[in-house]
Amino acid sequence: MADIISRDGTWGFDGDTVRIVPGSKVHPVRQALGEFAVPLQAVAGVSFEPDRKGGRLRLRLRTGACPVLRAADGRLKDASDPYQLLVEKGRTGVAEYLVDEIRNALLIEQVPDGPVDRFLLPGPSVPVSGGGGDGTASFDGEAVRLTWNWKAEESKEAGGPVTIPLAEVTGVRWVPSIGLENGSLRFDRGGAVSSAPAKFDPFSLELWGLSKREYTAVLVAAAVLVRLPGTAAPAVPAVPAAPQETVPALTSAPAPAVARDPDDHDVLLRRLRELGELYEAGILTDEEFALAKRAVLKRL
Repeated sequence: MADIISRDGTWGFDGDTVRIVPGSKVHPVRQALGEFAVPLQAVAGVSFEPDRKGGRLRLRLRTGACPVLRAADGRLKDASDPYQLLVEKGRTGVAEYLVDEIRNALLIEQVPDGPVDRFLLPGPSVPVSGGGGDGTASFDGEAVRLTWNWKAEESKEAGGPVTIPLAEVTGVRWVPSIGLENGSLRFDRGGAVSSAPAKFDPFSLELWGLSKREYTAVLVAAAVLVRLPGTAAPAVPAVPAAPQETVPALTSAPAPAVARDPDDHDVLLRRLRELGELYEAGILTDEEFALAKRAVLKRL
């Protein structure tokens, strides 16, 4: 078990799951998302970036594994990213140990770092709400409800709150406010993609970027996205590595997959022999071989 506790939050790793608990004074997106677990099969890599104040842990997920990252499409700011953790100066050694433990597990379990074809995390729990700007979006698992505030355009206020059954939603798009450009949270219906400005569109929120809390609209988008008709249910499948994929950070080619009980003594011995063969074949470097061997021996 490897754990790191900082003012920014707590990360723990038990060999199968990375558990993430946000601190009490973090970005509203991380606060609203709360505590959650990331299965090892969803992890593509991990790193620690030291600096004079301590450093930053970054967990990199496989493309398509997380509905929040899918909804954000690379637009999350560092402070709102739940897969980053600020580390104080006196905790850097623990951070480096956590990175080693996760990397060892990725190597031993032979987790590929390529994309997945289904979500491996369930996304935000429902009911969930978020937004700002000219209104608020909420989602209870069955329908989206948009309510307007006094800053909304007259046409939106006159029409009153809008309810969109999930069965009618064919797409959801979140774009934060960037510079002088306002952002939006849009819900497509019946396959149609609206091109109307968000301030006039009754199926969209307009986001002005006046508060960090407006970013919570991405959680509504993620909760809807993971439940859209035809979207694969969250699961942790055994996803085989494609020939061109590599084992994250430590090896230059995937090792042969072995179906096994992680606690089976014979299987771990067989894994040691496989590592020896990979080393003899020149696939693993001296450092990679020593690192993987130590990790397996710790489980014997």
